[in-house]
Amino acid sequence: MGKNRIEWIDLVRAIAILTVLYIHATDGIYIISSDSILNYTLFSRIFNFASLFIGRIGVPFFLMITGYLLLDRHYDDKRVQKFWANNCKDLIIITIIWAAIYAVCLQFITVNATQVNIGEAGNLFFSHMWYMPMIIGMYLSMPFVASALEKYDTSVIWNATIAFTLLAFLLPFITLVLDMHGIKNINIQYCLGFSGGIYGIYIILGYLVKKGQFKKISSKILGLVTVISFIICVLFQYYSFIIGYDFFLWYEFPFILTESIALFELCSRIGDVKAYPLVTFLSKYSFAVFLVHNIFRIPLLPLIVQLPFSEPTKAMILWILLIFFSYLTTVIIYRIPKFGKYILYMK
Repeated sequence: MGKNRIEWIDLVRAIAILTVLYIHATDGIYIISSDSILNYTLFSRIFNFASLFIGRIGVPFFLMITGYLLLDRHYDDKRVQKFWANNCKDLIIITIIWAAIYAVCLQFITVNATQVNIGEAGNLFFSHMWYMPMIIGMYLSMPFVASALEKYDTSVIWNATIAFTLLAFLLPFITLVLDMHGIKNINIQYCLGFSGGIYGIYIILGYLVKKGQFKKISSKILGLVTVISFIICVLFQYYSFIIGYDFFLWYEFPFILTESIALFELCSRIGDVKAYPLVTFLSKYSFAVFLVHNIFRIPLLPLIVQLPFSEPTKAMILWILLIFFSYLTTVIIYRIPKFGKYILYMK
């Protein structure tokens, strides 16, 4: 493998794509089965809530990897132009290409499938594409952010990150809790300016991990933070369900932040990664799999949901199939001369 590869980064990237596939598998099964949610067993509900939390770790991991690898660099005028040409331009083209591919695939899948709601299918089909314009925007700003960070001490950046994190994560959480208990229309006004919002904070946190900001925290404490964050998130979702509140778990939920940064820091302390050839394979094709996998989710969902198993079992079956077909497809496409690397955005 390449001499410049960082083993634990490959591990985090592999975990990230597997969790993305996992949440799209479980979420798909539970969305299709939503009419029978009142008949779910307690285990099935808890499995769903736990899966939503586990699946939400993937995007923060990808963003923190971006901050870790790209922010601790020097960018002059030529390097900025080169960075944009090698990343932003290609990402924009890839986004347009794959949006077109998904639009065509959606028509083929739904044209003779009267039982499939084309609106719902479209939402599932394009559910992952929100990530593309977001990461393109982050990449456009990356050189300017990196240049600004060069001028300040890590402690100053850390203090600013804490302030922005409280605004982006804590205040919305307070508003959410108030709304859940009948205190409506409490909108705490704040503006994060050029920070990139919650996604920019995840990227900055990746940079701070590289700067050693969390090294003084023991691994036991980080492990405890991980466990507590998981338990609180599952219980919070279950409580929302019990009181009949329509809660949507997203990346601004503060315990996704605490879980993901604790796990990311823990992974950074790993020496030799076990089964590294497999990890490297999963990591190498991770973004390509992200682009490809939803092509298989829509055709497989109606088949899997009819199996005589519980929703958790169906979700695991779909997840395994998504991994198999997505990686098989990307490996095949990648081997097409002068086409595979470009269409999959593999450098």
